[in-house]
Amino acid sequence: MPREQLEVLNALDVAKVQLYHFTAIVVAGMGFFTDAYDLFSISVVTKLLGRIYYTQPNAPKPGILPVSVNGAVTGVALVGTLFGQLFFGWLGDKMGRKKVYGMTLALMIFCSLASGLSFGHHARGTMATLCFFRFWLGFGIGGDYPLSATIMSEYANKKTRGSFIAAVFAMQGFGILTGGIVGLIVSAAFEHGFTVYSYNANPELSLPPRADYVWRIILMFGAVPAAMTYYWRMQMPETARYTALIAKNAKQAADDMAKVLNVEIDPEEAKLEKLTEEPSNQFGLFSKEFLHRHGLHLLGTTTCWFLFDIAFYSQNLFQKNIFTAINWLPSAGKMSAIQEVYKVSRAQTLIALCGTVPGYWVTVLLIDRIGRFTIQLQGFFFMTVFMFALGIPFHHWTLHKVPFIIMYSLTFFFSNFGPNATTFVVPAEIFPARLRSTCHGISAAAGKAGAIVGAFGFLYASESPHVLEDDPGYPKGIGVKYSLIVLGFVSLFGMAFTFLVPEANGKSLEEMSGENEDETIDATEESTPDKQDAYNRTVPV
Repeated sequence: MPREQLEVLNALDVAKVQLYHFTAIVVAGMGFFTDAYDLFSISVVTKLLGRIYYTQPNAPKPGILPVSVNGAVTGVALVGTLFGQLFFGWLGDKMGRKKVYGMTLALMIFCSLASGLSFGHHARGTMATLCFFRFWLGFGIGGDYPLSATIMSEYANKKTRGSFIAAVFAMQGFGILTGGIVGLIVSAAFEHGFTVYSYNANPELSLPPRADYVWRIILMFGAVPAAMTYYWRMQMPETARYTALIAKNAKQAADDMAKVLNVEIDPEEAKLEKLTEEPSNQFGLFSKEFLHRHGLHLLGTTTCWFLFDIAFYSQNLFQKNIFTAINWLPSAGKMSAIQEVYKVSRAQTLIALCGTVPGYWVTVLLIDRIGRFTIQLQGFFFMTVFMFALGIPFHHWTLHKVPFIIMYSLTFFFSNFGPNATTFVVPAEIFPARLRSTCHGISAAAGKAGAIVGAFGFLYASESPHVLEDDPGYPKGIGVKYSLIVLGFVSLFGMAFTFLVPEANGKSLEEMSGENEDETIDATEESTPDKQDAYNRTVPV
């Protein structure tokens, strides 16, 4: 049965929306802005890397990154993110959210700059250096997932908690959008402002002398938003739930939140000591008690995130392949290297503006009204519908580009007004405070495992030798067609596993995790009729 909540935690649960809520959203959200920019900006420049480093002067075809190199450059940051989510998620529960939060941002700033300064005496050396720094960039990005979600959930009140966590995650949409805009600005500047050159006989071989600067500037820009918020991130106090329930410092938690909320709060040290000594608040991640209480929940959060990220990252990282397959982007042989960056950036910006960003913010507006479960289920449903609608009649769409782009944008809209947001929100709400960051990190790492499967699977399906567009034995874009159909089935499975995830709407974190519940009465108490009757009246059978 529920026990009386600690005053400091209750004060957070019922607090009115104040300036500190919005400060936390901006500070945590800028981390996610940077995360998305760094992860997805690589898709803008991969074709340019092929033009610069894998085109010989007399080559008959434009430079293309070998499939293995393309996979490494695109996917290595995802691998780093997976390990970062597991490591920093665990560390956030051991050392505290705030201490670890600064480490991840510093690592992101350094590796964003280092990625743009990648060096080598030949193509392989430069690509190897780039992959090295992008792995550690991903490692830092990985830590931002569990820490941002946990910090925001532990700061928020229970009435608007979903919207606040979703708002942090929604900054990912602006990061993706900014990646396209920066690509547009930099490529336009180098195409028309900083370089003067004439085309060769083959446009694909037209490479401005300063083209190597373009991809470096685009990647290095990711350090700017992260550096702008570093000071404010370090000024945030530790969350009261960590300080009270894990560090067991009731006075410090009350003092920190009293300053934030501008109210007097009783530390209630005796109540905290009794609460934290309950056996129900001491079980570990690998215990039978955790398996009994939260095993299905963790299975649901990890599986849904795994399945969703297969679809989401496949689409985001290889938009250029899909656009080329339906003839929305011209083939590389019809434009220069810088023009190609410009057109890929323009396409990414349009999709982000029309589908990606609106989907995030519709979730922010509705998640505390209609609930996490409903949003996730309908998101997976419409993703399934649109993936099949795009994939099954795929060759029909090569003649009808505008309807294809509209439907393709809708898959992004319902991805973000759907499981992309809810898979991030829910793991931060349903697990105990001492395991919250760890379990969120495990759930997020499962998602990145799906992203790796999706990225490499889509890459080989759409770019392997037997489905290249110049192979007369296969219809153009057949690899993209079958990839979209497979992603439709993946989304369908996501709908099924959504039923394992509980609804946290309107409930406190302690209600969801069971941290404020009394132990069930023992056998001697059960034999007492009065106590048993009282227990039966409060606990449904």
